[in-house]
Order: sequence, then C-alpha cells, then structure tokens
Amino acid sequence: MKIATWNVNSIKARLPNVVAWLKKAAPDVALLQELKTVEDGFPFLELEELGYNCAVAGQKSYNGVAVLSKHPIEIETKVLPGNDSDEQARYLEAFTGGIRVASIYLPNGNPTPGEKFDYKLAWMARLIEHARGLMALDEAVILGGDYNVCPTDADVFDPAGWADDALCRPESRARFRELLWLGYTEAFRTLHPDAARAWSFWDYQRGAWQQDNGVRIDHLLLSPMAADRLVACEIDKGPRGQQKASDHTPVWCELED
Repeated sequence: MKIATWNVNSIKARLPNVVAWLKKAAPDVALLQELKTVEDGFPFLELEELGYNCAVAGQKSYNGVAVLSKHPIEIETKVLPGNDSDEQARYLEAFTGGIRVASIYLPNGNPTPGEKFDYKLAWMARLIEHARGLMALDEAVILGGDYNVCPTDADVFDPAGWADDALCRPESRARFRELLWLGYTEAFRTLHPDAARAWSFWDYQRGAWQQDNGVRIDHLLLSPMAADRLVACEIDKGPRGQQKASDHTPVWCELED
C-alpha cells in the first residue's frame, strides 16, 4: 500500500501537475495540503475519474487539506481537537484501506517571536495530545503532511541562516520530537538515516530550486502497527521540476500488505 503526502500550493493552480503525478505514481492514498479552496471549489470530478474517493476540509484562499483514496473513506474529523474557536482548515483524519490517516498542514509560525509562532506551538501541543490518543487505539496510523518543521540541521541547506526561522527554532523541533517520543516513526529518516540534501521544499525565490537550496519539512509519521509494515519511503523530486510547480514535492511510503 502506497501512501503519499504533498503540499500542492493551490489545487486549482496545480491540477494538471497533480493529475499527471497521480497517474504516474499511482498512490493508494494521497494526503494533500494547502488546497486554497473551499470544498465546493475542489476538483472532485477530475480526481474521481482517476479512481480516487475524496474527502476535503477546505477554506477560501488559504490552508485546506484533503485525503484521496482508491478505497472507501470514512471521515473521522475535519478539525484538530483542543480549540473550538480555531477555524483554520489544517487537519483531516479518516479511515481508509484498513489504516487511519491524517492530512496535516501545520502552521508556518513566522515571524518569530510573535502571535503566529505562538499559534504554531499551541497547534503542535494540540496535535501531540491528539496523537497520544490515537496511539492508544493500537491501530495502523499515518500522520502525514507539511509539518513546517526541519527536525534537525541535516534537514536544511543553511542551518546557520535558518536558525531563527520558525521551521528550525528549538521550540518547534522539541515539539516534533515529542510526537516521535509518543512512539511514532518518521518514515524517511528511519530508512535513510544518512541521506544528505534530501529536501521536500524549495522556495520560489533566490534560485532555490536551481541551486538545490531546500529544506525537508514534509513528513510521514507512523504508529508502531504501521511502522512494522514499512518497506520504502522516498522523496519524488520530479514534480518540483515541472512548469507551474508547487514549491513542495511529494513524499511517499509503502506498507506491505
């Protein structure tokens, strides 16, 4: 079973790229982020024609997450518990193909310090508590998405230059480690512990893609029952080199049946 995560940076603007990649890579489940559309504006028809069921938590012009699956989808929740006043569409959890998945678009948090960084840390604290509860279910769980966190200096092309960025701040990294300490396995680094310059995001500015100046912020976190089945995890750089590309590229993992 192949599960992918991809921040598409506007599903409408990237639809041809998304369709092309889904046809080529054929993941069983695709977790999408930063849709930048409400549910009514989501291209259900085009994706259903590829054989995918779709579940969407949308928001006008910002955020938005989705789960695509070749299996039936049972939506568990479209909001991250812990703050009833939070209206940002950043979390969608569903049960499909025998596994529980969540598409996550964690807040960026810049600039630091400030309200946006405080919101990021509070959001991560809520995610940790919810992920703790999911661990207690003793199910195969995959928490995938754009975490907006570089877990270590090996995950950023210029550690010194990015030291004060919200993606690399020690507070962000500490909360990411808390997630792992609950018992989750970070799929890519587990299978590629020494991989260098393994990025999933390249800025549109300053020739980042051309110079391969990127960061690794898109992650797949697996519960023990999912991690026991993990046989592969890769970053597919191909879509980032296409015309009108998202600034992120897909990351996928494979679980044996």
